[in-house]
Formats: sequence, C-alpha cells, structure tokens
Amino acid sequence: MEFQDVVRRRRMVRRYTDEPVDPALVDRALANATRAPSAGFSQGWGFLVLDTPDDVRRFWAATADLDQEPDSWLRGMMTAPVVIVPCSSKAAYLDRYARPDKGWTDRDEARWPMPFWHLDTAMASLLVLQTAVDAGLGGCFFGVPPHADDAVRRAFGIPDDHDPIGVITLGHPADGGAPGSPARRRRRPLDEVVHRGSWGH
Repeated sequence: MEFQDVVRRRRMVRRYTDEPVDPALVDRALANATRAPSAGFSQGWGFLVLDTPDDVRRFWAATADLDQEPDSWLRGMMTAPVVIVPCSSKAAYLDRYARPDKGWTDRDEARWPMPFWHLDTAMASLLVLQTAVDAGLGGCFFGVPPHADDAVRRAFGIPDDHDPIGVITLGHPADGGAPGSPARRRRRPLDEVVHRGSWGH
C-alpha cells in the first residue's frame, strides 16, 4: 500500500471480527514500532502483547467491571483478538542522559519539561497503527482507565519503572469498524491548524 493511502485510511476501529490475526503481522508492527525516533536513542519503551483469548480476557477483567452490562463501545472493543499495552520508561531517559556523551552528570527530571519517554512511545504506537492499516487490519489507541492502572500492572507484572501510556487493540474490522468521531465531526482544514511565519498567519 502506498504511504499516503496508509495515512489516509488510518482511523480508530472499535469492532472486530473473530478472525485471528497472523502473529507475523503483530511481530511486523512491533518491529516497526522500534523504528520510532527516541531522544538520545534511549528507546525507553516496552510492549506488553496479549494475543491469546485468556490473556485478552484478563485485560478486560482488569480494566472493566464485567459484572455489569458493557456499553456499545466496550462490547465492540472486547472483540479485538490482540491487545498491546505500550509502556514508557522514564528511567531509561534519565540514565541515558547522565552518560558521558550527553554531558549531564545527574538524572534531574527538571531537564525534561516535556516527557519524551511518553512522546517517543506514542510515536512508536502510531507506527503500530500504521502497520496495521498497511496489513489490512484495524487498530485503536485508547487510555488505560486511571482506576485500573494498578490492576493492569498486577495482572501482567508490569515493572514499576515502566508506565502504560495507553492500549492498542488490533484485529480485522467488523461492520465498518464502528465509526467514531470523524463520522460526526469534520476534520479541521490546514488553514486552521498551520501557522506560517507566526501564529495566526
């Protein structure tokens, strides 16, 4: 698929068929994710892959109240056969920039007004989503509910020095993939979001 087609077709898919996903496609998406840029080539990311029915079920048990009837969004999302939890490691960046070639002698977080560990892992996550489109799959990125963070960590042994930045579901889209906001809201045109020379021009 041409790159522009991948970009144009990328959207959040919220409902999947029961067709399994080829593990080789998941591996390709993860390999592409590791090609994302990272500050100082810190590569402070890790990816928890849940691709068995039992593991996927455990994820939803940790993040949702399965004793209650799920809403339409959750019903659709629970059909995904693959769940990936991208995690960022702040420690990897603080350690990397305290090395001699970077010139800092401490791990002071004040040097990081923006959390590049999260930003870089988010860019890696986008490469997973783009790879899914290129392979004819659908994907969705969403957040871990704050109240469920500890439960997800306990259920899957995520170490303290890694933070889940979100969740990616992957699978074959069903019923149009359950269209989301773009079906109801216009995409902002370039002249509203691009500012050349100075803001507002």
